[in-house]
Amino acid sequence: MKDDWRISNRVTQIQKSAIHEMTRLSKEVEDVAFLSWAKPTADTPEHIKEAAISAVKSGIVGGYSESSGLLELRERIVEKLKRDNCVNANVSQILVTVGAIEGLFAAVMALIDPGDEVILPSPTYSTHIRQVIIASGKPVLVPTIEEEGFILDVDGIKNAINSRTKAIMYCSPSNPTGTVFAEDQLCQLAEIALENNLMVITDEAYEYFTYDGHRHFSIASIPKMRKNVVSCYTFTKTYAMTGWRIGYLHAVEELIPQINKAHIPLAICAPVVSQYAALAALKGSQECVATFRKHYLSTRNLMCERLDRLNYVFEYKKPGGSYLMFPKILLEDGKDSATFCKKLLKEARVSTTPGVAFGPKGEGHLRLSFCVSEEEINKAFDRMEAYFR
Repeated sequence: MKDDWRISNRVTQIQKSAIHEMTRLSKEVEDVAFLSWAKPTADTPEHIKEAAISAVKSGIVGGYSESSGLLELRERIVEKLKRDNCVNANVSQILVTVGAIEGLFAAVMALIDPGDEVILPSPTYSTHIRQVIIASGKPVLVPTIEEEGFILDVDGIKNAINSRTKAIMYCSPSNPTGTVFAEDQLCQLAEIALENNLMVITDEAYEYFTYDGHRHFSIASIPKMRKNVVSCYTFTKTYAMTGWRIGYLHAVEELIPQINKAHIPLAICAPVVSQYAALAALKGSQECVATFRKHYLSTRNLMCERLDRLNYVFEYKKPGGSYLMFPKILLEDGKDSATFCKKLLKEARVSTTPGVAFGPKGEGHLRLSFCVSEEEINKAFDRMEAYFR
């Protein structure tokens, strides 16, 4: 029988998520060593969970909050932005969102018209590409310079701009490469945006996880960029709260009501119980963040050591941030990274993410996550060493 419905072109041109496909396939294999999902294995800190439980028992989470979020939470976010990001903000410039993802999508929907082009340094997080497509925009993928650690190709970005370009969208520290875009390059990017009247949309989900002297820099801290940036942040990575779905964005106050027009049909408001949990995260000790960072540095170093023992198979750039890395693999003739990952899962019981999920520039790579235990990393690499022997 012929279907009497049609799927939109926006959706049909989007490929199935390779990240979630590998997760699904992994459930079909017993005792998988799991390196494919950027989900911390650590639990949410106790003081955050206790604050959420208290809020539930107090009967204050059963209704909606303001669409922009709880006032006290936004006040604490303003303090955090000034302290940690050198961004001077006020509560009218803050929108609490369902993770950074919903904030990014609301920003894209508010800023992008059909046919507008958005420049994304590549490889980049696959969801960013999908968000532009769903907004009927055109993602323009500008390759990063892999030989120098996947740094921005500033000249390449400049050359990609034309009359249809509306925005530049990036993630730093990067998902999937772990690159921390340097302050001097982001200042150059700011000049390009101002010269061409472009918006910059940032995903700063991994802002607290930088290593080896790398420093996270928020482009919104440049005073003259005040009107040209929408910065998106999240509690989910910082405090191991991925399932709580809570984040926020900052933009100039004139822009927030317009982004809110997209936010309301997407979410109405962020989950209220998660907002109280986020409030506790900001009010409480930040020692948990330092503990997570120390653990990720240790597991990153372990993963690099294990990769070095597979140097006849892998090349890689040591990530300066996030809890992800993006090694290059030696593929058999005619094979691709998706086929490689599925074969590795089936035959070695190791789950990884194919690099092609992050744009064409990612082909020939794997994304590996080191936000897991040292035992999990060793189990995965013991199996890979045996498999590639």
